[in-house]
Amino acid sequence: MSAGKNARLFVAIDPPASVREALATWARAAASSLRSTATRDARGPLRLLDADTMHLTLCFLGSRPPDEIDVLADAIEGLLEQTPPELSVGAPVWLPPRRPRALAVEVHDAGPREGALAELQNAVATAIGGVIDWEPEKRRFRGHVTVARTRSGSRAARRSSASDAHLPPTPQRTFRPERVVLYRSWLAPTGATYEPVAGGALRGADN
Repeated sequence: MSAGKNARLFVAIDPPASVREALATWARAAASSLRSTATRDARGPLRLLDADTMHLTLCFLGSRPPDEIDVLADAIEGLLEQTPPELSVGAPVWLPPRRPRALAVEVHDAGPREGALAELQNAVATAIGGVIDWEPEKRRFRGHVTVARTRSGSRAARRSSASDAHLPPTPQRTFRPERVVLYRSWLAPTGATYEPVAGGALRGADN
């Protein structure tokens, strides 16, 4: 099957709307702080993401045959009985570190059970690997929410360590993720859009 007929898929957890709005507000403040360093583009070095598109990716599946969506939906549905971990918003981070293309905010465990987020991510990866021919990335999972993309040629993107001094403090928020969602990503020149195709609320999530 050609790549053009495939679906670009990933599995993510959705933070509550209040957390996404706080991150969007922070991203606007970060973009304003960095704007003075943007010598090539008067719009500034960052392209901000809408709050309703922000998510924490657990597994990126890449380009997959669309007929896998139903089996993936069943696998994810079997995970919804898990109690959502208590999470906390952390420090800003440029990703990838060497040639950043995005500004993100780290997310890590906040509750007494250390490693809860990693356990959820591993459960999702194991469930997916059990129903399709897919293997997770070798690198260590790093929870984060992307809040902005860097513009091409941005000095802030190439000199992330220098840019960190211009970033405001991230919002101090703790939360429990509401949903595990299988998303389909649609790429366009103006940026990607994300279509939820399966998933549901985690047990005990506050809605």
